[in-house]
Amino acid sequence: MKNEKVEQIKIVLNEDMKQIHTMNELNDFKVKYLGKKGLITELNSEIKNIPNEDKKEFGMLVNELRTICTSFYDEKKELLETEVLNEKLSKEVIDISLPATKIPAGAPNILEKLVEEIEEVFMSMGYDVVDGPEIEEDKYNFEMLNIPKGHPARDAQDTFYIEGDEILLRSQTSPVQVRTMLKGNGETPIRIICPGKTYRRDDDDATHSHQFMQIEGLLVDKDISLSDLKGTIDVIVKKLFGENIQTRFRPSYYQFTEPSVEVDISCFHCKGDGCNICKNTGWITVAGAGIVHPNVLTMGGYNPKEWTGFAFGFGAERLAMLKYDISDCRVFYNTDLRESKTFDRKEAE
Repeated sequence: MKNEKVEQIKIVLNEDMKQIHTMNELNDFKVKYLGKKGLITELNSEIKNIPNEDKKEFGMLVNELRTICTSFYDEKKELLETEVLNEKLSKEVIDISLPATKIPAGAPNILEKLVEEIEEVFMSMGYDVVDGPEIEEDKYNFEMLNIPKGHPARDAQDTFYIEGDEILLRSQTSPVQVRTMLKGNGETPIRIICPGKTYRRDDDDATHSHQFMQIEGLLVDKDISLSDLKGTIDVIVKKLFGENIQTRFRPSYYQFTEPSVEVDISCFHCKGDGCNICKNTGWITVAGAGIVHPNVLTMGGYNPKEWTGFAFGFGAERLAMLKYDISDCRVFYNTDLRESKTFDRKEAE
């Protein structure tokens, strides 16, 4: 009797298979026969009621029925999906003569581009690119740079303190120089640049930002002089602004260098005749620099009687604004892709 039931279901199954023309009908077919309460599923549950001598034969018949049903479902499903896809493609018309959709391409941030360009120049001169923490200790950011507590220079930088007066957001990348000197143990020459973000309490406007990029450098060796510093500065400004650019030093004052200088370059726009970029002076200030102060060398573990060195610092935004004729530094940090296109065009020129 059980075998006859299997044969009856097989007959109905064959008839149902002839009536399947859509995916919905196919899904209903699967539920009817293979679902939790499907006809073939129920046959499996009846095996326990079959006499032992008949179980093998009955099981083979049920498995054969399940194989027929499963194979039909898989083949029919693939066929129906292909038909649906072909029908969809036949209704879609593509005009291959139309221009392709233009996909806008991104561009690197102009500051990153400038920093990478400067890094390549210095690496070609044997410098290492060194990074350091942006959350810094007061002793590295100020004290070991010859700026003790209570020094007026601290007020000028208006620092972001995080924990009391010991932990802060670095106001310059000079702490990286200090940490590098300490690793040198007073015995190893140093030649590094340390570009990175710095932070100072400032009102954001066209020429100021509470976060900005510095590119500082340090060289410590024997018998280093201002002429070595000037030669180094000459190389980088000629790379950025052209081979005809001239440099000059003006006396200045920084706590961590002695003597200290302001670095000016001849105006690349008016060639020295005077314009709004150079404020009619023919010269543009681009950096601060000087010979490393003996106190800084001493605190860094180097004997100032044996070792000398120079340090310098560029503002990345300042250089980029000059190089690309940008009047508002806030464009470096917004997400307007039109600004990126402007930078790409100027670079191509």
